Amino acid sequence: MLTVYIDFKSAASYLALEPTLELARETGITIDWRPFSVRPFVVPAEQDEETVGERHRRVRAAAQRDVHVHYAAVQGRDMHFADRPSGSEAALAALAVMEGDPVPFIRAAFAAYWTEQADLADETVVETLLQSVGMDHADWELASVKLDSIRSSAEESGIFEAPSYLIADQLFLGREHLPWIRSLIPAGQRV
Repeated sequence: MLTVYIDFKSAASYLALEPTLELARETGITIDWRPFSVRPFVVPAEQDEETVGERHRRVRAAAQRDVHVHYAAVQGRDMHFADRPSGSEAALAALAVMEGDPVPFIRAAFAAYWTEQADLADETVVETLLQSVGMDHADWELASVKLDSIRSSAEESGIFEAPSYLIADQLFLGREHLPWIRSLIPAGQRV
């Protein structure tokens, strides 16, 4: 089992989706998708008389955004960063209580956030996404409790960013570790 912590507002999680699914297809490993909220990504606005530190953070964030957009293009994906990023809490809560295959919802939520700048903190928006992939409405009270529980457990495991991968009691941050993760999947489990 490969446990993957994602957030729909995480550009790195969005870019990790298809490579992670490819790893699962190629190896036969089961993925346990878990929600984990991270801070939204923002490129600070340029200010008059910036300090060296402020300029560094702004330039570094802009470069990081450009790298994400580049890799999205390499994957053939559309990716737009909103000037004011919205939240993802309702979509994450829905994922927390989802039964069955969550991948159609995960794909729909990522696409809505990164191509349409949908507010995935809005339960009405998330209900529409659930319906679009043929899933039942979420029990929002239960979902909120479950999301808090997953976050607490994740933080106790040392998780602080998304995507995070947990396999064989080893924690990896980021899709760049997928080749190493692949090497940890027992050969007998691979298809």
